[in-house]
Amino acid sequence: MNKKYHFIAIGGVGMSGLAKYLLQQGYEVSGSDINDSKYVQQLRELGGKIYIGHSEKNVPDNSIVVISSAIRESNPELKFARKHNLKVYHRSDLLAEISRCDKCFIGFSGTHGKTTTSGMTSYVLSKAGLNPSYVVGGIIPDYHTNAEFSDGKNFIAELDESDGTIVKYSPDIVVVNNLEADHLDFYKDGLKSVLETFENFISNLKPSSKVIVNIDNLGVSKLKNVDKYITFGLIEADYTAKNINYLHGYSTFDVFYHNELLTSMKIILPGEHNIYNALAVISALNEDGIDVKKVSKYFETFSGMGRRFQKVAQLDNVIIYDDYAHHPTEIKSTLSAMKSYTDKKVVAVFQPHRYTRLQSLWEDFKDALVAADRVIVTDVYAASEDKIEGVDSEKFSSELKNSEYFSGDMEEVAKKLLPTLDNCVVIGLGAGTITNLGKELIKAKEEQVWK
Repeated sequence: MNKKYHFIAIGGVGMSGLAKYLLQQGYEVSGSDINDSKYVQQLRELGGKIYIGHSEKNVPDNSIVVISSAIRESNPELKFARKHNLKVYHRSDLLAEISRCDKCFIGFSGTHGKTTTSGMTSYVLSKAGLNPSYVVGGIIPDYHTNAEFSDGKNFIAELDESDGTIVKYSPDIVVVNNLEADHLDFYKDGLKSVLETFENFISNLKPSSKVIVNIDNLGVSKLKNVDKYITFGLIEADYTAKNINYLHGYSTFDVFYHNELLTSMKIILPGEHNIYNALAVISALNEDGIDVKKVSKYFETFSGMGRRFQKVAQLDNVIIYDDYAHHPTEIKSTLSAMKSYTDKKVVAVFQPHRYTRLQSLWEDFKDALVAADRVIVTDVYAASEDKIEGVDSEKFSSELKNSEYFSGDMEEVAKKLLPTLDNCVVIGLGAGTITNLGKELIKAKEEQVWK
């Protein structure tokens, strides 16, 4: 590998993880971002040279420039790299290069659950003293990081399908959590296009690679030759979860492999979707030859990834959660888990992520949000997209029962929301700036006290 890398928009959770992984191995890393952040600070502490703002002067000579799909050709640093014939890697190119190592590469894929399952695996193996290396899309509890280079036999990563780059990877074990129509700006034919990409990805794996799929998922069941893969599910599969008990604050179940008891489990993550997540991880670990009876106890203390059903604040009798859910299925799962987890009224604050997603899944979002007692809809987080005429939050909110539209940034939303809250649970839903809602509610509460 090259010894010098420059990341454009280094502060994102995905890009910062790759940068961190390189820094831990002694590579020279620089990067830029529009804003400072905790991720940027962590990279500085590891020796990264980080600039705030984009300029061609930031790009070192003879470096490989790393970008994501969100970086436009008009970016001055990318223009400089093109002009001077510097190598430009998409972040998937770099992850693919990192993964070609002497470790057993376990990759987690699918429309939902990639971050939770890859993070859960990394957490469990770390707690068991097996020293995995990993690059995941969220912060792992207890370890407060999204990447680690270590001397264990495993490399864990989540494999992003949003832009089709998943075809670049060749894991030894791959898990397909689920498949649905999403990222419709890229997958023009919806699920049909998603299936074609995954079938292409799977067909190019090494003959020795193991493919583990959630056979209960309708999209996954439509994959060609799905009967040839290792399966997990709640009814009939190679790996099944049985004797499930949903208790206050935790769930218990037994894992069977080919109808023989493999291990008993307890997890503190609510909802059926987290039973599937834990089952996916156990399946992958068992296929890797790890004694799951010895590691299963560590699932009990996994409290979830950052931004996944994460409690971020409490203001008197109001509890505030943050969740990355930005697809109707994710929102439905989160709200279902929330309703079973609390006897308080649930206030969902929904920030639509991308105009194309809101346009394509308009009715699905409406169906998902009815589970909340009250819905606040904020302005769309564009994520570099241009506006689409007729697709806006105010119109969307007007079609929902028990819904209100709050305009402005998160600070303004919090100030409007705070006086209306009493004895409830608030959950921010989305992949954008909605993650700041808890912080802004605390700030608004402090200003209220001092007035």
